[in-house]
Amino acid sequence: MNKDQLKKKYNLKVKELTKHNRLYYDKSKPIITDAKYDDLKKELIDLEIKYEYLKNNNSPNLKVGFEPSKSFQKFKHKMPMLSLSNAFDENDLLNFEKKIFNYLNKKMKLSYSVEPKIDGISASLTYIDKKLKFGVSRGDGEVGELITENLKTIKDIPLEIKNKDFPNEIEIRGEVFIKKNDFFKIKDKFANPRNAASGSLRQKNPLETKKIPLNFIAYTFGYSRKYFKKCQSDFLNDLKRWGFKINNDNKILNSIDELLKFHKSFEAKRFDLDYDLDGLVYKVNDLNLQSRLGFTSNSPRWAIAHKFSADSANTKVIKIEIQVGRTGALTPVAKVEPVNIGGVVVSNATLHNEDEIKRKDIRIGDTVTIERAGDVIPHVISVDFSKRKIASKKFIFPKKCPCGYDTIKEFNKVTKKFDSVRRCPDRGFQCEKIAIEKLKHFISKEALNIDGLGKKVVEKFWDLNLLKKPQDIFFLKYDKIIELEGWGEQSVKNLKNSIENSKKVSLQRFIYSLGIRHIGIENAKLISDNMKNITNFIDLIKSKQFDSFLNIDGIGETQIKSLKNFFSNKSNTNIVIELSSLLKIESQILNGNGILKGKSFMFTGKLNGISRAEAKSLVEKNSGSTLSNVSKNLDYLVVGEKATNKKVEQAKSLGIDIISLEELKKLLD
Repeated sequence: MNKDQLKKKYNLKVKELTKHNRLYYDKSKPIITDAKYDDLKKELIDLEIKYEYLKNNNSPNLKVGFEPSKSFQKFKHKMPMLSLSNAFDENDLLNFEKKIFNYLNKKMKLSYSVEPKIDGISASLTYIDKKLKFGVSRGDGEVGELITENLKTIKDIPLEIKNKDFPNEIEIRGEVFIKKNDFFKIKDKFANPRNAASGSLRQKNPLETKKIPLNFIAYTFGYSRKYFKKCQSDFLNDLKRWGFKINNDNKILNSIDELLKFHKSFEAKRFDLDYDLDGLVYKVNDLNLQSRLGFTSNSPRWAIAHKFSADSANTKVIKIEIQVGRTGALTPVAKVEPVNIGGVVVSNATLHNEDEIKRKDIRIGDTVTIERAGDVIPHVISVDFSKRKIASKKFIFPKKCPCGYDTIKEFNKVTKKFDSVRRCPDRGFQCEKIAIEKLKHFISKEALNIDGLGKKVVEKFWDLNLLKKPQDIFFLKYDKIIELEGWGEQSVKNLKNSIENSKKVSLQRFIYSLGIRHIGIENAKLISDNMKNITNFIDLIKSKQFDSFLNIDGIGETQIKSLKNFFSNKSNTNIVIELSSLLKIESQILNGNGILKGKSFMFTGKLNGISRAEAKSLVEKNSGSTLSNVSKNLDYLVVGEKATNKKVEQAKSLGIDIISLEELKKLLD
């Protein structure tokens, strides 16, 4: 089956599953058995995992977060409900702890709050004046669905707290789930317990939700006004006193060795528990350290999910296909004979890159072992050479992109080696494969977040020549779209409104939406903070003075080279200029009332008891800025141990104030 046939098959499956979801959840009139529904869902999950380009934000497949339903009012979380990074082995945990020490610039004895990771639906409960005011789904992490009345039907959720020490305003977070024994009684109506919990919470009528035996386990808080405790374990004890259910299997452990031993013992008994789970969550127990560590753009630095062991199975490689990503990376994918791994039918496995195929000597026709761990894309871990046929031939990785362009391997000046990944050079939108992936990125949740314009819609509009470049989105021919199968007056109206709403976008999201290699969410924020507004950004693009970014702490030569390459293509520059006239790109508004307002800082040398990253974060939280080079624009050079003499001398010659970390703390009061 070629790519086009696969897309068609996938789209039909999504449409079929959407129909059955509507019949069950909206109409309460299912027409297929639970087993058939489950098989259909598993096939979609497998397709999306194996074929990256098929993934669809609007897919009805189960996922960690879902787009807020139009049936419910949207509600913006005061604190984002981010996902957790994953660990699968000892090295992952050691790296997790090492990053903590690096960020704090100090090794210390850490204790961890260990909590089972229940496989349910995340929910947030906001209490004001001790009464439940808002109940919200996780949604996309930034915005959820207001499902207060549905959540009120869950017996584990207190509607009012009587304790005197309960904060005047606090957001309690937890997991909604169904116990195995309870699910057994309703299993004919749902694919699995998680599906039952999800569907029940999204019922329009709370009385229907009340019929489902839902449970709620509380485990953390988001926003809180005047709640002060030292440890996560203290907070869990408070939750219990206040009347919330907490997990009886929560533990406090004090080392990686203890975490590993507990994980091994708990995994052995997980199937005997009365709830589904897929791992354990480890949180730094000290709430003050949690606050210092903070968050990356996607997850907290102070917590990690340790997934249970991977499942594996043997199968045969039918063929090897090449997929092209947004940055031009060519990724080989093994099409294998379908095999059941941990309850999921797997028919594709990533081969990572050309070097990986050579190293493992993977060939078409080989019998291989495939591993699937949690949410990680299934991959080939080994080849059974004893079953290889004599006529077997080595796989020759193509030197050309499917679009016809010659591919390259970039030379890494640091490692003095060529990269493992072969790429189609980014020539703007000339490579069809890259162009489609760029469009998908442009409309993604972290970018313009256009509801109704999912990945499959982008592909369909591309095939119909309705969409070739980002700006085409704002000139779509709705009279033609309404004539397409699956589109009606209301869906076209929703799409039009969604596109119109997307025109108002922050500078950070806009820069990220361009899909520039090495410019992720964090780097887009650094650039937007520096540029302040779209006019400055476009002026810089036209002047091509990207070397000025070397003064931004966190932007290096790799990012600058990528920016230069991207904007050396006139079509990319023209697209940005045209988009700037179509969109309302909001200027970057920083906290302008901090004590360090208008002051710039640079750090040199080792700082005692605090990492460079945390020091920088403190400055920015107090409205200051950080630079990476000494210049006349610098106000303070903060000097630690073994400071760079050259930087100190440069600062002296320019009359820049040279201060210690202690003096910086005094500035911060």
